[in-house]
Amino acid sequence: MDFDGTRDARGTHADPVPRPAAPPGVPGGAPPPPRPSGPPTVPGQHPAPRPAVRDWLDAPRPDAALGIWRYGYVAPRPPKERRRLSSVTIVGLVIPLVIGLIVWSLWRRGAVPYQLVVLKLFTPDDWWWGGTTAPKSWQGVDARVVYDGLFFGVLIYGMGRLGSWREVAQHFVVRRAQPGRAVIAALAALLTLTFVWPDAFPGVGWDPLPIVDPVLSLVALLAGGHEIFQSLTVSYGIYTVITVLVLLPFAQLGGWWPLARDRFRSRRAPAGAAAPPAEPRDPSAPLSEWPELRATGQLKAAELLSSEMLTGRMNDVDCARILRAWTTAKRDGRLAVFSDTVLRRGAAAWAHPSGARDLPARAASHDLLASQVRLGRWVARERTPLAYSGAGAALDPATLGTSLLAVGPAGSGKTRHLVRPVVESLGLQALTARCAVVVVAAAGAPVGPDTSYDVVVKLGDPASIHDLDLYADCEDPDEAAAFLAEGLVGSVDGVDVRRAATALAQLLGPYRAVHDRFPTIPVLRELLEGVPAALEPLRDGLSAGGHPAMLRELEARLRQKGGSNDPGPVLADRLALLDRPVFADFFGSGGSARPFSLQAVAHHPLRVRIDLPERGYEEASQLITRLLLAQFAAVVRGSASGGERGHFACLVLDDATGALTAETVRRIQGFRAQNAGVVLALRTIGDIPEALHGPLYGAVGCRMAFSGVTTWDGGRFAESWGTEWVEARDVAKHTVFADQPMTRAIHALRKLVTGKAVTTDAVTVRQVEREHWSASELAHAVPPGHAVLSLTSVRGEHAPPLLVDLRS
Repeated sequence: MDFDGTRDARGTHADPVPRPAAPPGVPGGAPPPPRPSGPPTVPGQHPAPRPAVRDWLDAPRPDAALGIWRYGYVAPRPPKERRRLSSVTIVGLVIPLVIGLIVWSLWRRGAVPYQLVVLKLFTPDDWWWGGTTAPKSWQGVDARVVYDGLFFGVLIYGMGRLGSWREVAQHFVVRRAQPGRAVIAALAALLTLTFVWPDAFPGVGWDPLPIVDPVLSLVALLAGGHEIFQSLTVSYGIYTVITVLVLLPFAQLGGWWPLARDRFRSRRAPAGAAAPPAEPRDPSAPLSEWPELRATGQLKAAELLSSEMLTGRMNDVDCARILRAWTTAKRDGRLAVFSDTVLRRGAAAWAHPSGARDLPARAASHDLLASQVRLGRWVARERTPLAYSGAGAALDPATLGTSLLAVGPAGSGKTRHLVRPVVESLGLQALTARCAVVVVAAAGAPVGPDTSYDVVVKLGDPASIHDLDLYADCEDPDEAAAFLAEGLVGSVDGVDVRRAATALAQLLGPYRAVHDRFPTIPVLRELLEGVPAALEPLRDGLSAGGHPAMLRELEARLRQKGGSNDPGPVLADRLALLDRPVFADFFGSGGSARPFSLQAVAHHPLRVRIDLPERGYEEASQLITRLLLAQFAAVVRGSASGGERGHFACLVLDDATGALTAETVRRIQGFRAQNAGVVLALRTIGDIPEALHGPLYGAVGCRMAFSGVTTWDGGRFAESWGTEWVEARDVAKHTVFADQPMTRAIHALRKLVTGKAVTTDAVTVRQVEREHWSASELAHAVPPGHAVLSLTSVRGEHAPPLLVDLRS
């Protein structure tokens, strides 16, 4: 599809079926009303209520950990650690306080004549500060006031050093969040000021602390008398300094300065500053008003899109598709083309080639703006990280790009809770040109109606519109032989895949050189069996057409025929599974169905469903699934290397039994670098060869164990998830043996009353290594409707294996 919305059918003979647009609700809804012929309505003047799609578009999507449903997500706050003050801390607070009050009371009552001792040591007998014999400038200054202040300061300092006041202040003030911390510190400062300035608080009725008078006496001594206080400026200045000195400790304790600085910065607006640049977009502007378009001058396009949204003509698929087109337009500098396309086609601009703008029905919650689908809810458990507790569990292309392996018995909900939501999400993203999806399931599997897909291939059903190309529209015989050998041989013992690919290439190349196409299944089977009626005409055609290189290939194949290491008979037997009457009109055998090549997903954002044959063709179904996986690996590898694909490609196998080989497992690990991924659902890991168990768990980045897995399957998951370091606490009780007679008597009395010996707890804390999930836990501790899921993104982010409630 070109940038202006025209269709492009390059590089493949696949012909997707165009389908009419679905109702553009969220999801579904009534048919869209007719488009107005006049100019678009200004959004601010439209009386219509806000539709659901606008609320969805403007909803916040905060950054969250991997696998968390971001729509409406609120990061949980860590629980506050409630620490009680120990008895030792309380005693350390009370005892120094009581001692300080007793000492201060004795001091004030004169029972402790410290002041007389000091005066005798430092002053002559006939010199009393403030008396008649003192210097004239010091007369009127009471020395006892100064000594009271000094003694009070020393007493407070000693009580603070001896007591646990710092810990009490941190417990009640510092650990609290702002602005509660600042308020508590302000109340404590106000209470202290009532003791410093009791006259300023009528009704308190208590004596002031010895702070103000000693300071005033010292100022008078230093200034040479009380005459300095005749100036009101000096007096009130000293009062202000005292108040500030009292408030400083409480300001530091309450964090007043950082709080005021943050509030000032948040409310300060730059005066005379230039207008802000158009980019980046103002995060406060609602996305539904298309602020980026308005900032770049695309006002008409922005108003038209807003009007389409308000009148219900635009759904979430349209929003995601147009936002992607806008990103491409900005990158390529084609803003004028973008605006012209929007003005011509409105919400239907850059619609999918099928014409569909939504799915007929949705069974899961989808957020196309974040490319997420909600699977359930992360269960809050002891080992669940706080960010995941109770949050929604979601998948997106960033995680599916590392591929996903899901194991669970029949009835555990793999199709209902995993395959169906993932296919729906990828189908919706395909409508926005972000993704191509191919789902392979049994006929009748609940993976969505036929109208949800562009191509539906029903193998074995004569009413099928589409056929499956056995060679994936490949022109290279060696490449076609490689993935055909992977599909045919699989896990057949005694057959080397490389020798099988060589044998096929020795036949496919000569046949294409003569007939300009690859052989059908019956013809290829005859060639592998060495039927002379098929080989002789092929040899004659090569000789007559002048293809000596291909003639040598055919001769080499004829020389190997009948040998002990000849893979031809085995390949012919495997092809016999597809050479059945039910498949007579399929795999390019000349039926009326149009051929579909898996190569198409490399060029178009297609939605493809391939229905496997019904019961009775289990081996053929496994062969087809294995062939499709090999074709998909070859297709994405070729398109990624050529830089032709700009969308994510995903293959979903509802039943991957027998579909994996050593080569496909090796290629799965490289999907993350090729913008592709695969979803593999298995009933048990025993459905694939045991030699592939370890490589498969190492190749996929996302692993999912459903309820009901066996301990053997759980052991594989436990081994792949590894271990973690945890803290283990061992508590042992030891009998207390007292040495003192009184203590022994008390212990004997206690044992006589309670019947138990006096013991003490010995706690040992160790760091031990423990499995994230053990095999027994996976087999027996996962409730029905739940699964254990671990995720890895293409960027290298990891989410630990956690329990998911798939029913919520």
